[in-house]
Amino acid sequence: MSKTLRINFELDQADNPPLYDELMRFTKGAKRANRLRTLAYAGLMIQAEVCLAKASTDLEPQAMSVDPTHAAATLELFGPAL
Repeated sequence: MSKTLRINFELDQADNPPLYDELMRFTKGAKRANRLRTLAYAGLMIQAEVCLAKASTDLEPQAMSVDPTHAAATLELFGPAL
């Protein structure tokens, strides 16, 4: 059995102008509800990606100290051609 969530809300243009303008492009009913559903889902996916990206950067090891001799050798090796 599938569960259903019904939402009835009012959105003033001043509250969120871009969302209001986007939803006003569609007539009342299914098209407007489907667009809102699509926008909400896209927002959740982006939010999840941001959270995953932040979590992965938190888990990365801290930068290790670099030996200056090795750093100079690397710069010389990969420096401009003579």
